[in-house]
Amino acid sequence: MGADFERLHPMLQKRFGVGLDAGYACVGSGTITRIRRGPWWTVPFLQFGRLRNILVAEVGENVPFTVENYPYRDPFGRETVTFVREYRARPSGRPARFDATMILHDGRIVDYLGTHQHLAVDLDLSVDPDGALRLRSGVQRFHEGPASFRFPMIASGYAELVESYDDAAECFRIRLEVRNRVCGFLFGYEGTFMCEFPPATDAPTRLKPRRHERRA
Repeated sequence: MGADFERLHPMLQKRFGVGLDAGYACVGSGTITRIRRGPWWTVPFLQFGRLRNILVAEVGENVPFTVENYPYRDPFGRETVTFVREYRARPSGRPARFDATMILHDGRIVDYLGTHQHLAVDLDLSVDPDGALRLRSGVQRFHEGPASFRFPMIASGYAELVESYDDAAECFRIRLEVRNRVCGFLFGYEGTFMCEFPPATDAPTRLKPRRHERRA
């Protein structure tokens, strides 16, 4: 983000300052006030993404969730930060999980999605006037074995995420929407959380992908 990083709210600077040199992680916990999805025909799309922790198919209100950002160096020597979110929409059921790992590659931020880093997504980051972070997803590439191609967006969605800090409530706020250019709204949620910043120079194995992808 360059100089724009200094325009972030100080608490967001701390939250997104996670790195190997910084020597700490960011572990957040809170409540998603509402998880919603598009019409019934979006369910197969969401269920397919759920198989590799790329999308969340559940809906609900006041859902407990966690987000864990840990720095580590991947097998190819790249500094990487985990963005692993877990949601418990059904207390007695298996939690839903969204896995992402982020690197800096050739001056752009690349977000690998899922347990096997099949999807590599370019991210555009900007800062709102109130110091909130706005993230928009862009081009997506699919990598699996010898196959590698630009993923057709007709079969995927563009995400927009906004994170801010509420000084009065002393908590972080998050809002996400995923839309398809043809089908419209697919999935979204909003909520609040608080963070701890434990020392860390590596990520727990449970947060790392099962397979790392060299291609960005």
